[in-house]
Amino acid sequence: MVLLISALLFLAALVLIAGQLMAQRRRQRLVNQRLQGQLVRGDRFGTLLTQFGSSQLAQRSVSMDNETQILLNRVGWRKANQRSIFAACQIGVPLVLAGVILIGEEVIFPGVDSPWIAPLLGLGLGYLIPKRILASAAKARQQQISREVSTFIPLLRILFESGMAVEQSLRVLSVEAQRLLPALTQELRLILSRVDSGLELSEELGKTARLLAVDEFTDTCIILQQLIQQGGGAMKSLLALKQLLDDRRLTRLQEFISKMSAKMSVVMMVFLFPALLIVLGGPAFIAISRALSSF
Repeated sequence: MVLLISALLFLAALVLIAGQLMAQRRRQRLVNQRLQGQLVRGDRFGTLLTQFGSSQLAQRSVSMDNETQILLNRVGWRKANQRSIFAACQIGVPLVLAGVILIGEEVIFPGVDSPWIAPLLGLGLGYLIPKRILASAAKARQQQISREVSTFIPLLRILFESGMAVEQSLRVLSVEAQRLLPALTQELRLILSRVDSGLELSEELGKTARLLAVDEFTDTCIILQQLIQQGGGAMKSLLALKQLLDDRRLTRLQEFISKMSAKMSVVMMVFLFPALLIVLGGPAFIAISRALSSF
């Protein structure tokens, strides 16, 4: 038994080592192909999507909808190629879905009286799907940034107490806290890149806070703007904001637990009470039925 376990562990180690070697060789091959000017299949597909999304029709479909632009900003897609990819999906998904429905209708239901109704519905549904996915992604990213702010504020206070300025602290966090705060550090890098191009840090913090529309991040940016303008006196504000965020988080957890207990009570009433009635009232019901059947 011990030898069998040892052999299995040895085999698993060999598989892991072989997988790492294959992944390393694949990365080296991709790097060599890119250095030689060759595009892999994924790059070609992305290039086609970007070219299709850069067309006038696709760009007009995105620019006409202000809500889509707001959602793209909240997701973090502010570059031209990223917006082109979404524009390509916004135009391509309805056409593909309508084509699939039309082909399926011709194959499965060849004698339909109105064959244009189902493709038209598929066209409308395909137009709504990318936007709904984008809205859910934007909401999830807002929630992620809201959770990261509670960790972001103590790190800021530590850097401020060590004698760093606001811009220096943000630069350190944008580099050192990428794994701990992935969404927030991405926004910080975008802010600092615009600051390096000559814009003011205070204005860029305000613009980013308005784009993201996260209350916790907006309050933090207001305190940072106050610290930039006045040069001090914001440590107590950061501490008070951290306590307020903790109280909000505790309140949300309490609400979640209360809703969960209510849901569990409904589940208990649906599934447990019938079984309890069968166990308790079953023998009495059988006895009554036998007594009535004897007459």
